[in-house]
Amino acid sequence: MIVDDRIVTFIHSLEKSNGELCDGIEKYAHENYVPIIRKEMESMLKVLINITRPESILEIGTAIGYSAIIMAGAMPENCHITTIENYEKRIPIALDNIEKSGYSDRIRLIEGDALKVLPELNEKYDFVFMDAAKGQYMNYLEMIMDKVNEGGVIVCDNVLQEGDIVKSRYGIERRNRTIHSRMREYLYTLKNMPEFETTVVPIGDGITISVRKGKEDERS
Repeated sequence: MIVDDRIVTFIHSLEKSNGELCDGIEKYAHENYVPIIRKEMESMLKVLINITRPESILEIGTAIGYSAIIMAGAMPENCHITTIENYEKRIPIALDNIEKSGYSDRIRLIEGDALKVLPELNEKYDFVFMDAAKGQYMNYLEMIMDKVNEGGVIVCDNVLQEGDIVKSRYGIERRNRTIHSRMREYLYTLKNMPEFETTVVPIGDGITISVRKGKEDERS
């Protein structure tokens, strides 16, 4: 936990329901150990999408469709979402949830490994939400660099790894050391890229928000 438990509980108490469908998806996810975004991230996504008013959204990591549906509820009418999922068992559940949401005509789910799917996408995006294999964030970033419009936003979830990111590698379980090392490298690289202005926000499990600069801004 990054933020004091009492603060998190209080913030959660302020949240309102996302509707019967989303409440049901959330309940299913918790009962079946399916990772979905936390309440803090839900609110952040809604606010950012309302601010940026994107026409195209790319999501890397659909899971069972929860975050895509949350974003769809906040996006403008002319916006659409492309979301990628590789875990076969979750794809039918995600498709069913998206169909029930009423957004199936505006959410396209692509089945497959994002590392193979991303190079094949020819579209440009105004908003990218990254919530897939954490150890691959650097690779995902390299693949979407030229797919983000000027002024576009990239949001990445789970970047602080429950706060363990600040621990010595010897204070982390051996099986988690590689992913923590990669995430440290990712954060350092992203913060120092001239193409983006990035902030690290210690809410939920830690997120980054990056804005794609214009060509002139990159040189400054």
